Amino acid sequence: MLVEQLGEGEPELAVVAGIHGDEPCGVRAIERLIDEQPPVRRPVKLIVANEEALEAGVRFLEEDMNRTFPGDPDADTHEGRLAAAVYAEVEDCLTFSIHSTRSHADPFAVYDRMTEYVREIIPRLPVAAVVETGDSVHGRLTTAVDVIEVEAGLQGTDAAAENADRLTRAFLTATGALPGDAPAKPIPHFRLHERIPKVPAERYEVFVENFQRVEPGTTFAAADGNEQIADAEFYPVLLSTDGYEDVFGYAATRLGDLTAEA
Repeated sequence: MLVEQLGEGEPELAVVAGIHGDEPCGVRAIERLIDEQPPVRRPVKLIVANEEALEAGVRFLEEDMNRTFPGDPDADTHEGRLAAAVYAEVEDCLTFSIHSTRSHADPFAVYDRMTEYVREIIPRLPVAAVVETGDSVHGRLTTAVDVIEVEAGLQGTDAAAENADRLTRAFLTATGALPGDAPAKPIPHFRLHERIPKVPAERYEVFVENFQRVEPGTTFAAADGNEQIADAEFYPVLLSTDGYEDVFGYAATRLGDLTAEA
């Protein structure tokens, strides 16, 4: 794990990347900040988490670290121990966690529970949507500390790396670490309500777009030609053919727009 700091004093802000070793976009954003050393008004901790998995180019070595938090320093797995070390670094910080997906090119934000930070900061980020996950996935960093998480774009692309850089600087501006204005705008707001299972098959297909309304009766996916048809309206989130082993993605409801407090 790499830990660097911008500014002097005890950080109350942290940026974390590389929780998954096959998602280097946030690492590039952190490396730029380390190289540039911009003057900051608040100290910021910069963390590249799973350096070993990044070097190997794999999501994880032994288990998915973003299903392991808060971790255990005596865990049997590399990621279990590393999760505890990351948690110790960020437990007193408002944390910005950077990921990427196989499903959607436009950046979107993710949070576990509504807080004043979520309400104030996410509308100031250059994201196309925001998703409330609730307790749908256990062991994520968002369930352990105050975290705003972003999906910066398609995994492994230069566009995702550029998005990660813009998102990180917007977060640091919105929290007063970097100078400048971070005006708020309404962000389409969704809440996950169920997983969309994916049975074992040789060929998967997805026929709808993430964050776009799927009407009842619509064929939205297929496994070896066996169609999945919507029995109720939903909005797909993280829907893809190969993002997850056992689910196509998630069904969500539209909550309207997330806006900053007046």
